[in-house]
Amino acid sequence: MAGWMWLRCILGPHLQRIHRSPDSSRSEGRAGRRGWTYQPRSLERHTDSIIGWASALWSLSYYSSPLLLCYLYRKGYICSSKLVPVSQYVGTVLVCLLGVACLRGWGRWKSSEYLQFITILEETKKNHTPANKKKVRCYDFDFSHWPSDFSWTEVSNPKLSKAGVSLLKPEPRLRGAADSVLNSVRTLPCHVISFLIAHSFGRRMLYPGSVGLLQKAMRPMLQQGQARLIEEFDGQRNKLVACDGNEIDTMFVDRRGDGGQTGQTLVICCEGNAGFYEVGCMNTPLEGGYSVLGWNHPGFGGSTGVPFPQNEANAMDVVIQFAMHKLGFQLKDIVIYAWSIGGFTASWAAMSYPEIQSVVLDASFDDLLPLALKVMPDSWRPLVQHTVRQYMNLNNADQLLKYQGPVLLIRRTRDEIITTAGPEDVMSNRGNDLLLKLLQFRYPKIMTDEGIRAVRQWLGSSNPLEEASVYSGYEVDDDWCVSVLQSYQAERDVVFPWSVGEDMTPEGRRQLALFLARKYMRNFETTHCTPLPASEFHPPWRL
Repeated sequence: MAGWMWLRCILGPHLQRIHRSPDSSRSEGRAGRRGWTYQPRSLERHTDSIIGWASALWSLSYYSSPLLLCYLYRKGYICSSKLVPVSQYVGTVLVCLLGVACLRGWGRWKSSEYLQFITILEETKKNHTPANKKKVRCYDFDFSHWPSDFSWTEVSNPKLSKAGVSLLKPEPRLRGAADSVLNSVRTLPCHVISFLIAHSFGRRMLYPGSVGLLQKAMRPMLQQGQARLIEEFDGQRNKLVACDGNEIDTMFVDRRGDGGQTGQTLVICCEGNAGFYEVGCMNTPLEGGYSVLGWNHPGFGGSTGVPFPQNEANAMDVVIQFAMHKLGFQLKDIVIYAWSIGGFTASWAAMSYPEIQSVVLDASFDDLLPLALKVMPDSWRPLVQHTVRQYMNLNNADQLLKYQGPVLLIRRTRDEIITTAGPEDVMSNRGNDLLLKLLQFRYPKIMTDEGIRAVRQWLGSSNPLEEASVYSGYEVDDDWCVSVLQSYQAERDVVFPWSVGEDMTPEGRRQLALFLARKYMRNFETTHCTPLPASEFHPPWRL
């Protein structure tokens, strides 16, 4: 028995923090659940440091292996006479590391806190009861060892899991059979280069949060944020298994028992390209009193995989399934809130689950391609277009147009990330294009040339005074606009697109266009990465 427990300590996860049990601290209030950082004994601490340095050196060697192999080949080291002694050295190092791991296991075995933790973890893996899950949630440890709490296959057909959930695909160009074969041969180099770009630096440029070095630098901040969510808000960490096998790290804060109406609504948060739920946009709806479900992109934090569009959609799907089947929320009680690049998964959820209550997109864009072209050389334009459309097609606007429910767009007037000309040019903000596409689809008879010109003039305003000046300049009568839209809604089919405004004067169309633009979009005078205050988080407008 002792030998088996020592083996479990050798192979066990790295323990980082111990949270006080919610049952033992309930009488003391939220502040009474403060946990503490796990303090390993000297033997465990020193051996863990050695293994950590070895892991870092291995990662460095792995990423620099192409250059290292080229160097060794040019120096003549890649031959049997040189490789034999090298393999002996490597074998000796591996044996030494194995000994260090055994010593670390011995140090853990001597720690009563770690021994209690590993016993609870093993019992939870064998018997995944609610009582055992509550016990294991009192520990923060390597998420790869965390037992699965929900799998996509529990509510869906496992045979459909290999292909993943459905995505909108770019329209194929129609060609003849012979022309298609010749074009495929001619563009083969472009396809190969696009694949290499997307799977190397392209994906890491688009999602820098998936880079291990950045995550390692942010680890203290992430651990602190996670401890705050668990100890101050009674957050529940869960591992979800998506249809592609990726494990998704989530955090749920339940406010339904607080008695407020907002707590009955679940806000699912979709983070940015370097955002994590531990320190991301979860805090905004939390401060507003909502129940909140945050999750990390594939490859972020404890989530596995890589954040390509298909994997992102698969992750979003299992998060929604978890909210419905395990947390007990109905789709009509779910709001999707996204910041920046999280608009892709939010718009996908709106398209795939049209019954959700509403969508709030903060500092998001209509399409990735214009932003990708902005940062790449002009000579690379065809290659960038092919790479984005084939591997990173974040077509937020196309997906959002499939949704019939309430939408709120929040535009940062000094945004420096999703502008194509710089933060000082508010008209180059791609959030403008997202608004225009949405309004043109939903109200095509209102968004004629005169309506578009009026909305563009309003979008060119960089502060509230200019907005009010444009709005009053067109003498917009809010009561009249509401009455016109309500009359149309009462008499006709309410499915978008609407034909309201078909027999209206240009002045009337301009008024309605400006009225709708102000209802669908709110301006926030700040930069891209400033956290959104709870006071700026509003439910979208409903007629």
